[in-house]
Amino acid sequence: MHYIPEVICGVLLLLAGVQSIPNDVYLKMFANQSPPEDPCYSKAREPRVCIPDFVNAAFDAPVVASSTCGATGPQRYCELGDRERDREMACHSCDLSSPQRSFTAHALTDLNNSNNVTCWRSAPVPATATGAGNVTLTLSLGKKFELTYVILQLCPHAPRPDSMAIYKSSDYGSSWQPFQYYSSQCRRTFGRPARLQVGKHNEHEARCTDFTRHAPGEAVPSRIAFSTLEGRPSARDLDSSSVLQDWVTATDIRIVFHRLQRSDAQALLALEAGSSGDLASGKYNSVPQAPTGNNIEVAVGADQGAVTVSGGGAVGGGGSGLHYAISDFSVGGRCKCNGHGSKCSPDTSGQLSCECSHNTAGRDCERCKPFYFDRPWARATAKEANECKECNCNKHARQCRFNMEIFRLSQGVSGGVCQNCRHSTTGRNCHQCKEGFYRDPTKALTHRKVCKACDCHPIGSSGKICNSTSGQCPCKDGVTGLTCNRCARGYQQSRSHIAPCIRQPPRMSNMLDTQNTAPEPDEHESVGPGGGNDRGGASGAGAAQSPYYRTEGGRECGKCRVITKKLNLNKFCKRDYAIMAKVIGRDTSSEVAASRDRYPDRDRADPDVEDYEMDQDQPGAVPADRGFQDREAEAEADYPNDSGAARYDLQIQAIFKRSRPGASSSGAGSVYGMPSTMLKRGPMTWIIPTRDLECRCPKIRVNRSYLILGRDSEAPPGYLGIGPHSIVIEWKEDWYRRMKRFQRRARTCA
Repeated sequence: MHYIPEVICGVLLLLAGVQSIPNDVYLKMFANQSPPEDPCYSKAREPRVCIPDFVNAAFDAPVVASSTCGATGPQRYCELGDRERDREMACHSCDLSSPQRSFTAHALTDLNNSNNVTCWRSAPVPATATGAGNVTLTLSLGKKFELTYVILQLCPHAPRPDSMAIYKSSDYGSSWQPFQYYSSQCRRTFGRPARLQVGKHNEHEARCTDFTRHAPGEAVPSRIAFSTLEGRPSARDLDSSSVLQDWVTATDIRIVFHRLQRSDAQALLALEAGSSGDLASGKYNSVPQAPTGNNIEVAVGADQGAVTVSGGGAVGGGGSGLHYAISDFSVGGRCKCNGHGSKCSPDTSGQLSCECSHNTAGRDCERCKPFYFDRPWARATAKEANECKECNCNKHARQCRFNMEIFRLSQGVSGGVCQNCRHSTTGRNCHQCKEGFYRDPTKALTHRKVCKACDCHPIGSSGKICNSTSGQCPCKDGVTGLTCNRCARGYQQSRSHIAPCIRQPPRMSNMLDTQNTAPEPDEHESVGPGGGNDRGGASGAGAAQSPYYRTEGGRECGKCRVITKKLNLNKFCKRDYAIMAKVIGRDTSSEVAASRDRYPDRDRADPDVEDYEMDQDQPGAVPADRGFQDREAEAEADYPNDSGAARYDLQIQAIFKRSRPGASSSGAGSVYGMPSTMLKRGPMTWIIPTRDLECRCPKIRVNRSYLILGRDSEAPPGYLGIGPHSIVIEWKEDWYRRMKRFQRRARTCA
């Protein structure tokens, strides 16, 4: 215990050295450790081909032998001596129950040490054993590997096999395919020529080779090596040859020994004639004796394993101690990941599997992982990584499948077909709305509420299925609107659920939708005291045309004197003012009582029809055609202290002409005179007689702009009005420059 203080001092010095390291230096030691680079992706995160490391796939893998020396009890096995010095064969005993004398198949795949060679030895076999006397070794790799070579290292001084075959399985032992044949008599043993020419048409076929031949003076081969790609024409371009890819792929390897090489006759006879020993001790002495003959031949019809010596008797081959002995079984290759994985490791179930990249899955990365089926799976190559692509379902599906026909039609761009689309979508990419829904243009295609349910009116539409793109419902005859909720132009509302809109009765040609009026009277025409032609009568040719008709409310209408079509410089000069104004609303507060008194039966209307009325236009909305509202809802408004006019709220947006004080063109017949200071940009009240509105003279709509020309005498002070000399035309944007031109030219008006 005298060394304990020295140990304690050493530990204290070590701790003092650690504490002397500054904190920042200590942290930098870990900061410089960057994560390892992924071999399957470049530094720019571009996919590229990657393969696992080259390994000995047979190391520590299980091997099953059909025969093992000493498996049924102590047995004798013999080894060849140095043939250059003597012909003696040394024999020993094997026993599976004794660790020192057991030669199990585990020795084939353990760590190979040339200084301490371990061997597997089969039970003694006849020198000419065939058929039922075959000995097999089956190696299970546990996963698909792409093999480069198979090597069998022979035990020193052990008898050499003369005929053997290597088989491979790609389906974990369910089926077997010949890999390579070895024999001194290829055609006789395996029906194959010893020198087979391999081309692209037969590069997947096994060849037969005689490995027993060697030049005089050369050492006897101590191993059997098979290269899987040697002599194959497509070996240099393995990525493009699916035949060779299948050829080198294996999950299991099986070695079948058919026959041993012919042993020296004198050594073989010495084993039987002069050998003595003890099986328990495992020691034998073999003394060569002169045989009566040296010719050995195989007796085809003799007992199995019998060797006939000329001049002598039959010797039991099974008692000769000849056997197969292999010291190492190695298989070189790479874990098969099809270029999509750089490493293999045990999975959760303990099976060896690839760590897949490029959106692939499977033990061998042999398929695309779920929802990455937009292109077909393919093996990664040096030219193309063939990364699996995610299906484009616009976030409305979680499953998809691949369709090769669609992929070909898209010229190799996309082949994924989405399944079980959600959020009321449908289509290959869940990019369309299903039946009964339409696309909401205000939302992105990936939004979960991009599809809205059709809102077709139950009375106005002929079905509940709208257009999936525009949302337009199928409307009945005479009905219009996105949801079929109003009557079209020229139709009026009825009380029938079958035909909710009926065509309006015919009217006079001068009172149709054009609202064209009589021409402006010339300068020489006489104007009455009322300031225009009499509405109540006609003369000359006008009397023959009967320019009167009745409205739906019973109003008798005549020729409209408000000009609603054309304007020229002459008309512009004859008016006191010219403005552009927008109708922003209608004052109905004073119209309700008059409407109820005038139409007492309105409250007893059909409730179903009332539900079918169109909502009133809101400020800022796009005005539509006359809807399903009751035409008679346009009740009369009041002049101040009068119930014969309607009031509209205007927003004057531009003034092109206004009268100067004392210079009104209304003449001596003026009743009102509007001061010029009242006409300015901003709000203004517009008073229109109710009889003119009912006769559509003019036809006024809310939220629309109009060009209004008139005289000051046609309105009470502080208001705009409508008279026989008024001009009301719906405004168009390209008129602004024309009105400015009229404004400049009006300076020359008389």
